[in-house]
Amino acid sequence: MIETSTTPRPFGTLAPAMITPFTADGEVDYKRAAALANKLVDDGCDGILVTGTTGETSTLTDEENLGMFSAVLDAVGDRANVYAGTGTNDTRHSVSLSKRAAALGVHGLMLVTPYYNKPSQAGIQAHFEAIADSNELPVMLYDIPGRAGVAIATETIIKLADHPRIVALKDAKADFSETTRVLANTDLDVYSGDDGLTLPLMAAGAVGLFSVTANVAAAPFRALVDAAAAGDFAAARRIHFELDPLVRATMTRVQGAVAVKQILKWQGVLSSSVVRRPLAEPGEAEIALIKADLAEAGLEL
Repeated sequence: MIETSTTPRPFGTLAPAMITPFTADGEVDYKRAAALANKLVDDGCDGILVTGTTGETSTLTDEENLGMFSAVLDAVGDRANVYAGTGTNDTRHSVSLSKRAAALGVHGLMLVTPYYNKPSQAGIQAHFEAIADSNELPVMLYDIPGRAGVAIATETIIKLADHPRIVALKDAKADFSETTRVLANTDLDVYSGDDGLTLPLMAAGAVGLFSVTANVAAAPFRALVDAAAAGDFAAARRIHFELDPLVRATMTRVQGAVAVKQILKWQGVLSSSVVRRPLAEPGEAEIALIKADLAEAGLEL
């Protein structure tokens, strides 16, 4: 059931899955995070997702996660909403972190499928409902079976959509037929969780994008989302084609956070491209591929 209301959506229309900047010695650089968040809002993002996968949340301590939420909230003020990636593979831990994030004033929670454990669909449903029941914030489910090891079944998503605080889905399943079923059978706001699939998903009724590549090029993604939302698919197609080599650079050569940090360093936005182990910075061959993609995209470095 495609949403047609003009009421503002709790998760907006374009949010970057923002990287977590580190200093050269591997500590979280909150000052640089604040500056990047402001830049992303200036470039057209109406929300910021903090410490999702691209924010290297799995190698941050709870205190570092909370520090990032605070730094970005303080930086952007009332110019954009701030969403906290508080989902883990431990329900009690996720509930605790979500409550602490809510107390800081974040505007919504993004909850990834509990990973590694490979729970049943009943377990997945109970996990999400327990977190949603623990506070009053709107919740976005994040379906990414390639990372989690298990998908949120469409039937489970449809059941979860009945929860009053579960209002959105970040779809990174890359299964158009299953996303179509979600759109047809729920009132969830569906977002592309795969930069390269934004155009077809919005053509089917998705309302926006939670993006890795927007970290380095938010403005053209703003234009793509706005064109698709307005039904101007000729313009949206043109932008989609222009963005293709850039998406390739960030999403196919190395892990997304690794590529984005390297590009942001080349752009002068970051002073360090440091990532935390087990991630590693790109080697010479990978850098050559990324630079070739960027040159194809016409991105000046």
